[in-house]
Amino acid sequence: MAKIDVYNLKREKVGELTLADEVFAAEVKEHLFYEVVKAQLASRRQGTAGSKNRSAVSGSTKKMLKQKGTGGARHGSKRAPIYVGGGQAHGPRPRDWSYRPPAKVRASALRSALSKFHKEGRLVVVDAFELAEVKTKGLLATLATLKTDKKALVVDASTNEKLKLSIRNAADHSFLPPEGVNVYDLLRHDTLVLSKSAAQALEARLSPKKAGGAQ
Repeated sequence: MAKIDVYNLKREKVGELTLADEVFAAEVKEHLFYEVVKAQLASRRQGTAGSKNRSAVSGSTKKMLKQKGTGGARHGSKRAPIYVGGGQAHGPRPRDWSYRPPAKVRASALRSALSKFHKEGRLVVVDAFELAEVKTKGLLATLATLKTDKKALVVDASTNEKLKLSIRNAADHSFLPPEGVNVYDLLRHDTLVLSKSAAQALEARLSPKKAGGAQ
């Protein structure tokens, strides 16, 4: 079982937390990061790019000149792609880019990301993330005390309103509830700060028996 030190907000060690090796000390399979992040970014694409083909643009459908005898090429419509204002040939069409890798792949990638943070010493677990007031400056000072002031992803219960409101104006830091933790947001931050309850929630979510619930 993986043992992780637990700190208070003054970075004083207040205990240890034992978590499953399958979640926080698993083999890091970095090739899965590409598969899952690519799917996440593809799913964010709007897919609204489009262009008008020759049937959608405005213009007369009358044949421009006689078929024979003029010495010119045989044209049937001014809407043809070769004319200015004509339709575009084989242009982009609106489409849905989203897809989802298998649930086991998503779960394994997330376990690998958490394990990577733990093995590299970039994971900090705090007993409870309780702030005295809603204040971004105070939160930044707390993160500096925890030595996690460089692009931190803070994970705690969604009911922690003071934390959510304090972090939303921070340029380099983000907040997520345990159920929203994903590979893309993990990899774009330098440090991961978990409350004790959030770490236990992630362990329960990513237990191999519940792998199908991972994102």
